[in-house]
Amino acid sequence: MGVRDFLKEYFQGFWDYETPKMMVIKNRPLGVIYRVVQFLVITYFIWYVFISQKAYQESETHPESSVYTRTKGKAVHGDDVLDNVEYSHPPEGVDVISTILRREFTYDQRQGTCPEHFSVDNANCTSDSDCFPGLPNFDSHGIRTGKCVQYHNYTFKTCEIMAWCPIEQYAVVREPPLVEAINFTLFIRNSIHFPKFKVFRVNVDSPPGMKTKKYLKKCHYHEEKAPYCPIFRLGYIANQARENFTELCRTGGVIGVFINWDCNLDLDPSYCKPTYTFRRLDPRKDLADSGYYYRFAKYYDKNGVESRTLIKAYGIRLDIIVHGQAGKFSVIPTIISTVTALTSVGICSIICDWIMLTFIDKNEVYSERKFDEVSKKVKEPTDTIHTEFSFIRSFGSNHSDLSDGVPL
Repeated sequence: MGVRDFLKEYFQGFWDYETPKMMVIKNRPLGVIYRVVQFLVITYFIWYVFISQKAYQESETHPESSVYTRTKGKAVHGDDVLDNVEYSHPPEGVDVISTILRREFTYDQRQGTCPEHFSVDNANCTSDSDCFPGLPNFDSHGIRTGKCVQYHNYTFKTCEIMAWCPIEQYAVVREPPLVEAINFTLFIRNSIHFPKFKVFRVNVDSPPGMKTKKYLKKCHYHEEKAPYCPIFRLGYIANQARENFTELCRTGGVIGVFINWDCNLDLDPSYCKPTYTFRRLDPRKDLADSGYYYRFAKYYDKNGVESRTLIKAYGIRLDIIVHGQAGKFSVIPTIISTVTALTSVGICSIICDWIMLTFIDKNEVYSERKFDEVSKKVKEPTDTIHTEFSFIRSFGSNHSDLSDGVPL
């Protein structure tokens, strides 16, 4: 067949109309397969669409949320007693809060000149010609003066810089970790509003007959016993995130506190309760940039000269992340989901037709009756119409009945 004939046949076939033909196949194995597949498809859609996904509900997935946090706890650290003002930042309480677990101090820093640390690239020198004035790289602690000077009481030399002196790497004093912080508590108050359904919920409540303020003074969160007590021990948070608290004291870390509201508003709103999960967010400790720390300084005047104490603080940063969704019965989603489920049942016929024509129809008995071609041809000028049909037996005009592959 040439290309021209192929295109002509394709063009003529493009305008053909196809309509389904009903056949009754009296074949027990095929009938069993059809009913089993039909049952599985219907069961799947009932479970997935109506039970798992709750497709009969109108939903809202972008609620309005507010978070307030507060850390509490006291610890004896050396000769000092630390409270939450010392170790909690920021003090006003937002959806991100950090607790200091270990500090490094560099005391009595002043503006002046001093030797660069020898670990900085190209900081070691033998003469002034090795030190170009200006900022050579981002690892430097200051601005180079162009001089090569002795590194404090050592015999080697490094380039001189203008900076807050002495530099941190040379004069740092490290404190032991605040291990008592494992018993510090974090209070999280989260309110959430679903505007579409006009439902407002808070994660703080108390048992019947007890005032909320009194209840919160002695409760700690428990998934079953105290789901409305949003007070968590830092040790509990680290444990739920599968982190070692001692290691967190050494390197610091970022932990996400995920609050999830999944509310079925077909029930009473009191059943709308939050769930909490915890997960480490920053890279693990085997990476060079793992952990969490930040620097800040306390400035003061000493003998008429501005001075400062530089503090490098390691700690736990807690990111409070809120997710929420709510659903309530609605007629329109129910109709759409039902029609979709019923339409999908048609896949049963497609599967059984494939099985019938591929594995059962060895003698092509079914295929001869499954596919018919009906055409009109003008035989005489008197407009006599001859119609060709290949039906063997029909109920009405298009219904065939086959039994065990043998035409009746």
